[in-house]
Amino acid sequence: MNQETSVPKGHLHPMTQMIREIQSIFETIGFEVALGPELETEFYNFDALNIPAGHPARGMQDTFWVNALGKGKTPADKLVLRTHTSPVQIRYMQAHQPPFKIIVPGKVYRNEATDATHEAQFHQVEGLYIDEKVSLAELKGTLEYFFKKLFGDDVQMRFRPSYFPFVEPGVEVDIFYKGRWLEVMGAGPGHENVLRTAGIDPEKYSGFAFGGGIDRLIMIKYGLDDIRLLYSGDLRFVNQF
Repeated sequence: MNQETSVPKGHLHPMTQMIREIQSIFETIGFEVALGPELETEFYNFDALNIPAGHPARGMQDTFWVNALGKGKTPADKLVLRTHTSPVQIRYMQAHQPPFKIIVPGKVYRNEATDATHEAQFHQVEGLYIDEKVSLAELKGTLEYFFKKLFGDDVQMRFRPSYFPFVEPGVEVDIFYKGRWLEVMGAGPGHENVLRTAGIDPEKYSGFAFGGGIDRLIMIKYGLDDIRLLYSGDLRFVNQF
């Protein structure tokens, strides 16, 4: 008689679990998931998002460039590993007519010095809502709903004035969680230059965008003190989830 062998089942990585949870929350309020390339053009990653050459905001995103210049190529063909998920906003707006609501989860890359809170590769989630007469109050309500579903009804949220080239006005989004305020996202109403570049009439349509690190949300929710654990491949860590 053959003795059955017990084979342990695998499970999803904590990053995949968090991405799926985020998607599920936003899908309940009408957001769809959109994806885009990780190897982007300079136009989509910077120029179309109101970050032209020489803009100080580029200095905050020290990037990995790919030399695509060759015979028949021009500077417009310069490629970069995307530094945020925001280029998908432009691609989606160019291909669709409002109204629409999307979130964009995915990997991004920056030339960071690796430490407990920084990695050269990490994950972001981007959100975009475009319609007629969209207000800042709708942005606040959307994010409050999301954070309460993710962290529980006791979580508090606040906006602080900030600057991002692709929104106007810009806000930092903080949550009060386990006794302290934590910065988790940037957000704001879509800048008219970005809408116009993507083929959306800013006189008729308005909207909002938000974005933040998924890695940070995992660290906050599960009390991780080192982002590198998410990419170590150490089964002693991932098997805890």
